[in-house]
Amino acid sequence: MKKRHLTEVQDWMRENPVTISPDASLAAAQELMSEQEVRRLPVVRNGELVGIITNSDILRQIPASVDETDDHTRVLLTQRTVGEVMTYSPITINPSATIQEAAERMLEYQISGLPVVRNNKVVGIITESDIFRLVVESWAEE
Repeated sequence: MKKRHLTEVQDWMRENPVTISPDASLAAAQELMSEQEVRRLPVVRNGELVGIITNSDILRQIPASVDETDDHTRVLLTQRTVGEVMTYSPITINPSATIQEAAERMLEYQISGLPVVRNNKVVGIITESDIFRLVVESWAEE
């Protein structure tokens, strides 16, 4: 019998994550991610989760031939909205789920973060970094 890691997501998630509206521009999303030092934002409308957008989603909108900082890119990111490029109905997890379940879900769907949802409201976010932090801290205790 393999030992399972039963620590709950709510013990390691980042609470009250920064969210964004689907109507916001990609430029606003990129700026918010940069300010908050995050790589993904749950997308919320009327308090309910509708999607997720990552820094990679935004970077994929920039043609490879242009400089990320030039004016053309800025205009492009200002004209497009989060709702146009976000992932709809993202994979989520409940705060009382185990870290093991969160890790398994991330591996299965090849994603690096999960919005933590209770009653369709975003209460947190758990990422690979949070799980690494758990691993490092639990190994330090041994």
